[in-house]
Amino acid sequence: MAATRRRRLIRTPRRAAGRAAARAGGTAGAARTARSGITSAEIVAVGVLSLVKSTIVTAVAGARDVGAALGEAGVSAVRGAIKAAQEIGADLGAVAREALRGTINAAAEIGGDLAEVARSAARGAVKATGDVGGDVAVAARRAVEGSAAAARDLGVDVTKLARSAAVGAIEAADHIGSTAGRAVRATLSGSIAGVRSLTLDSRPAAPAKPRRRRGKSRTA
Repeated sequence: MAATRRRRLIRTPRRAAGRAAARAGGTAGAARTARSGITSAEIVAVGVLSLVKSTIVTAVAGARDVGAALGEAGVSAVRGAIKAAQEIGADLGAVAREALRGTINAAAEIGGDLAEVARSAARGAVKATGDVGGDVAVAARRAVEGSAAAARDLGVDVTKLARSAAVGAIEAADHIGSTAGRAVRATLSGSIAGVRSLTLDSRPAAPAKPRRRRGKSRTA
């Protein structure tokens, strides 16, 4: 009981400062608040889903452009959770899954675009996993699972959120490199969380073929 009261006393000023920073700094302030709110100690004490959700809600409170602030705070919180988890040797895939759930639940509470949040958060999860040397294919799969779980939590379209997350995961993997892109596509090519055909809208564009110029026929 005493320990719980101490944690609340510690976090309350930070949240008040976070709200002030978000109002003053717009999207940049929201991102900073989200980054500062995620630590390995907090993950252990609070849990990934609850920590990510509360951090995002706090970071976005008072922001003028809620949509932009939500996107920045969501990505920062997801990436911060994965990096904090790596520091304590936690399962990065499990953290990615719960971080996506927390982000989407926060977006629903705030009133954001859930599909766009799923896409940007999954992109952040895969990038952060690659940054710390983790398995990006596993992170991508878990991010999609987290999006599907969040959709079920909220009673919204599971397929839409899962596919949005898959698009974001593939975008991040392609940015990392061709090997990562192929690995993530292979992982997402089957059924995940009951959703099929996750990669239909994320195939690499075929290179354009040069057009042949037709020469004019000459008459004798």
